[in-house]
Amino acid sequence: MTPVLETDRLILRPLTVKDAPAVFKWTSDERVAKYMIYQRHENIETTIAWLESIKDASEDSFHWGFVLKENGRLIGSGSIKYRKEEKCWSFGYNISYDCWNRGYTTEAAKRMIEFAYKEHGARDFISEHAVDNPASGRVMEKCGLKFLHFGQYTKLDGSETVEAKVYKMHID
Repeated sequence: MTPVLETDRLILRPLTVKDAPAVFKWTSDERVAKYMIYQRHENIETTIAWLESIKDASEDSFHWGFVLKENGRLIGSGSIKYRKEEKCWSFGYNISYDCWNRGYTTEAAKRMIEFAYKEHGARDFISEHAVDNPASGRVMEKCGLKFLHFGQYTKLDGSETVEAKVYKMHID
């Protein structure tokens, strides 16, 4: 079960189908979706289907909504999961365009990493971002990850291959 976590400015909590209208605001925004593994959500039914698909977290996969403490607004989401084949934890995030460049994503990502480290003994982390989205690389660097190599990822629907930068971190 995904626990509720806190940072100075955010509450990270499990997402529910009731969050669909708020989530749809950023998943339908081309400025956000163009860097993500998913295609832009064309309708709220797509958002609802995604929320349904993540509601049953496993013992090694966790999804959160990022909520501003100051006003209760849901502004983004993120996840962290264990990748058995690579023996490391991967994480990702997306956030409403109007909240970019305010440090929220870094704050949330650091808390997800801390959770995996303290609660699951995670020592190795990996993440990637679209080459055209260097701000996401700065988030990873602020979290302690270092550039590893260039790579690619394919959108979930197979429609596009995106050039990416892969980052990694080991905590002793």
